[in-house]
Amino acid sequence: MALNVQVLTVLDLCFAVVGLIILRRIFGPKSLPLPPGPKGLPLIGNILDMPTEKEWETFAQWGDAFGDICSVTVLGQPLIILSSAKVAVDLLDKRSSIYSDRPVLQMGGELVGWKNTLVLLQYGDRFKRFRKLFHNLIGSHATMRQYFPAQELEAKKFLRKVLAEPDDLQAHVRRLAGAVVLRISHGYEVQEHKDDPFVTLANSATEQFSLATSTGQFMVDCIPALRHVPDWVPGADFKRKAKQWAATLIELVEQPHNFVKQQMLAGTASISFTSSMLESKQLTEEEEFDLKWSAASLYSGAADTTVSAIYAFFLAMTLYPEVARKAQAEIDAVVGNDRLPTFADREHLPYVDAVVKEVFRWNVVTPLAVPHRATQDDFYDGYFIPKGSLLIPNLWKLTHDSRVYHDPFEFKPERFLADLLATEGLGRQVEPHPRETCFGFGRRICPGMHLADTTVFACCVTSLAILDIDKCNENGVVIEPVNDQTSGTISHPKPFKCSIKPRSPKAVALVQSSDEQF
Repeated sequence: MALNVQVLTVLDLCFAVVGLIILRRIFGPKSLPLPPGPKGLPLIGNILDMPTEKEWETFAQWGDAFGDICSVTVLGQPLIILSSAKVAVDLLDKRSSIYSDRPVLQMGGELVGWKNTLVLLQYGDRFKRFRKLFHNLIGSHATMRQYFPAQELEAKKFLRKVLAEPDDLQAHVRRLAGAVVLRISHGYEVQEHKDDPFVTLANSATEQFSLATSTGQFMVDCIPALRHVPDWVPGADFKRKAKQWAATLIELVEQPHNFVKQQMLAGTASISFTSSMLESKQLTEEEEFDLKWSAASLYSGAADTTVSAIYAFFLAMTLYPEVARKAQAEIDAVVGNDRLPTFADREHLPYVDAVVKEVFRWNVVTPLAVPHRATQDDFYDGYFIPKGSLLIPNLWKLTHDSRVYHDPFEFKPERFLADLLATEGLGRQVEPHPRETCFGFGRRICPGMHLADTTVFACCVTSLAILDIDKCNENGVVIEPVNDQTSGTISHPKPFKCSIKPRSPKAVALVQSSDEQF
């Protein structure tokens, strides 16, 4: 009997949702058109049109067909897709008071628990506290200076591992990204062996986040009532998956935090975001809860995104060896070969700096930004945007827009260098810095963008100084890497083969030298 009641309750909820959609269609505004888009079906809208992978490519096709602002509806929920930087800035920057909220994501936010991290936190006082903490810690290049020595040291350790085991590039990149951010967030020094427990934990959790929050992947995000379906019901495997992922997320939050508290009791804690906050005053239960989740937001948000960017750098250098040679020539002329480059050299290395910019543009880490939510009705360019609409800036489209970037699918650092464009007689203007689009918009712009930028620069410049990166040659056959990306909220280049060798014996000696200077 109880079983029948549960099933009927779920069915009642589903019928209620459909009823609300019908009422909205009958009594909703008739004279206010949504932005154009593919024609949907009655009641269910465009649910059958929604892509299941690489959503940004389908959304880009819709943008080309229907305009820079277009829309679809899924069971009555409007999705507004933004396909140009102008539209994104007009709405998400200039009207940020309306568009700074996040949707309630049933799978990733409610069932798994990512709603407590900054990326999915609802706009309000708690969000503002998190942002203030991050701004004081890593909010500018000036605040990042204190971490330059640690970033340079971890880049050097990374090179040692790459030279020792070049075939394990992906693992070394993950260790580097985790090592930098864990030093900052929890004062934790990543272990030398491959399977550091905290790095492994962060990798698992962020991969699960990417899957759990991907647009259109889970029906429960379209029909929230499904979250009440019992776990044993056929088709409810998402509930079991959510419980597993929630357990991983709790470990991600609790284990590093407990590590810091244990180190503090022993008097051996390093200075970090977490230890500084714990030492500042006696925290209330709510304040400590916020500290744990804000620290987890920092290293879960920074680790996987940085991995994607650095891995893309190695792919780009493999596919575009002429770019690597130009960058190495600049480093040799400015730095020489008696020391490793540092952040102090950056202003004198404009081509290398342009390489870093192009990495972020060419391989945008989050092709679709996490959706913004409209908190009131709005109008734009003659179209109606209802309260509750989800606005999705297609960052992949914005960074590969041929109206903005010449040959957008090619890796061309010179697009950011006026002198080089003039010298080579290309007759083009300098193209926009990718920071203007790839890190998001408005009050939801990525607070870790300076951390990502400096970490990627440290890795790129030292790798170019020490390594020759080329295509693999197996039995006389050159292996041509394929430039392809994984699906998910955080996208990575798919695994590829490349040849990595030291540029010279002197380069090896520099990497193997003492770390005392750091």
